[in-house]
Amino acid sequence: MLFPLLDGAATIASAEQRREAMRLRRCAVVWLEPREVASFQLDDLLAGGTGVVGRLAWFAHAPHLGAAVEIDPTQLPLLGALGPVDWIARAGLDARFGHGAVDALLDAGLLLKEQDADEELADDAAFRAQGWHPPAAVAHMAGRWSGIDAAQRMTEQDLDSNEGLLRQHGLPPPVEPPLAVDDAALLPLPHGDRDAFDALLDSRASCRNYDVDAVLPLATFSLLLARVFGARGSGQPAPGFGVFKRTSPSGGALHPTECFLIVQRVEGIAPGLYRYRIGAHALVPVVPAIAPPQPGDAATRPLGDASPQAWTREELRAFARIAVAGQDFFADAPVLCVLAPRFHRNYWKYRNHAKAYRVCVLDVGHLSQTLQLCATQAGLGPFVTGAINEVDLERAFGMTGYAQSPLAVCGFGKRAKTLVKSEFDPNRLIWPR
Repeated sequence: MLFPLLDGAATIASAEQRREAMRLRRCAVVWLEPREVASFQLDDLLAGGTGVVGRLAWFAHAPHLGAAVEIDPTQLPLLGALGPVDWIARAGLDARFGHGAVDALLDAGLLLKEQDADEELADDAAFRAQGWHPPAAVAHMAGRWSGIDAAQRMTEQDLDSNEGLLRQHGLPPPVEPPLAVDDAALLPLPHGDRDAFDALLDSRASCRNYDVDAVLPLATFSLLLARVFGARGSGQPAPGFGVFKRTSPSGGALHPTECFLIVQRVEGIAPGLYRYRIGAHALVPVVPAIAPPQPGDAATRPLGDASPQAWTREELRAFARIAVAGQDFFADAPVLCVLAPRFHRNYWKYRNHAKAYRVCVLDVGHLSQTLQLCATQAGLGPFVTGAINEVDLERAFGMTGYAQSPLAVCGFGKRAKTLVKSEFDPNRLIWPR
């Protein structure tokens, strides 16, 4: 009868010994945010209040976790007592801050155990290998959306029209800031002669009215991908270091941005998700890592135990709508291009560099503008938007947010014959009076 008790005592002693021998450190990057959190409380309403009660909460932003986690204010000194490099014996931390606080931060993934097989330790190690500048990593991961319907939100807030904006915020800042000198001090510049390129530039306008029945010719689709994302040349500055030249500039000639595609209506290509390969000028089908979206869905759902399957056109259109955060007019485009930099490609050279993330943003901007002009030259309507659900796109295409993440979605296709949703075309080059 004594053996089970002795075995249990030995087990407890062994667990305590392992805990005392354990060494911990903080994750690579963690930033703390004090945030006012509001919640509905019936007691407050019954007592004559508004029912909305606010409290100050602390959130820890750790990029390897993907989303901020709330922590108890009493745990803040513990986080500040550890660094991201040196491993510290747990026994001393337990004595100073208590077992409970240490266990809570371990469970949250903010503290890591040496020689552990936990998923958080692997994610933290993968994040460390990327070479992020910490503030940029926090800003990027914290700014990603999931399940946001931006169009509906703008309507609810009365911000989807100029009149609503003026009511909410008054007049915007002027187009140009006022000058401290009079007009006599201006130095006029000569106007050059207009040519065909000026006509192309003037005829670019973001499209919000797509012909949902038109199918994009394969030759046009292929030409646009080649002109915007394809290789115009290649080189090898050093053994094993290959680079491509594109029609858009890129910091260090690294071109970290990949093009993932939502193909809805292209001649000869089955509707679905694809990944463009720059070297081969080819598409690779992507098996969605999420459940088939349904019309009206605001966010993607996990695949669960179900087997991946081809989506219907309605399900693909539902995903396109999620991708562009509820902007239905963009979801109607026959082709949507998801521009997603591979951050480590840039950070390999610009490691922990304060400007490296900005260069990735510029990279996407260059490509999107080149796409606008190439689509316009082909007689198609283009668009680009930064109002996207990055997390939902990452799930579908199998990305990890701190390693590769969408920064913008572009699209192109044939315009509808009728203007339904307004487009900014002040010179009436697209929609004559």
